[in-house]
Amino acid sequence: MRKLSAAIFVLLLFSTAKAQWTQISSQSEPSPLRGLEHRYIVVEDSAAGDRASLELAVFSTKSCRLRVIDQPSEPHVDLEEIMGRGNFLAAVNGGYFDPDYKPIGLLVVDGTIIAPLQKARLLSGVLSASSKKVQISRVAEFSMAQKPDAAVESGPMVVDLGKPVRGLESRRPARRTFAATGAGDRGVLGFCSDVTLADLSSILATVLAPDFKVQRALNLDGGSSSAFWFKRANGTAFSIAEQKPVRDFVAIVPR
Repeated sequence: MRKLSAAIFVLLLFSTAKAQWTQISSQSEPSPLRGLEHRYIVVEDSAAGDRASLELAVFSTKSCRLRVIDQPSEPHVDLEEIMGRGNFLAAVNGGYFDPDYKPIGLLVVDGTIIAPLQKARLLSGVLSASSKKVQISRVAEFSMAQKPDAAVESGPMVVDLGKPVRGLESRRPARRTFAATGAGDRGVLGFCSDVTLADLSSILATVLAPDFKVQRALNLDGGSSSAFWFKRANGTAFSIAEQKPVRDFVAIVPR
């Protein structure tokens, strides 16, 4: 009985141990616009030996701004096709939507409210952008008095005040997309290979330092909706396609 109890204790200790993610490699390439770069990062959980990869569009609000691209009616085309229709530099998929492709949560496109703010446990934050700044707010902090040009309500918040958010789901790995803000004028739109929300929180709060310390990060619609696109300096594009049609996208454009 003692041996069995000890075995169970060790198993529980192992299963509840926190992942310790570290960066093991990083590559970057420029875009056509100064102040924006594509960064590819591989991270490893030193305890379990698991690896994950991140595709990041790291931008400065001095040279870039965010736009929300909406698809209110069918056909809903993919991210790569949408990006070919305008002067876009990078993008990811946006917020949640229902089976009829109606947005779930606040959606603001070019200053117009497409869908109102909602109160729901999952929808804990708002990514918003104006002519002056990009920010991530908790729902209780957000106000339309800020007059955003673009906004997407999503969640959960995965990094807050530079620290991982506690209590996030830790058993269901999936593709993830997210937005993050750091000190000063820097922001990120990103894609991560299959990880849990708890792992994503830990990764974003620890491995992007020292040159980019995430202050806040918001999970966007993930899984089969996850998509990433980046325009290289030579005019070609790097793209990870979504696995099903989505309602809207968050894009980086020149200021």
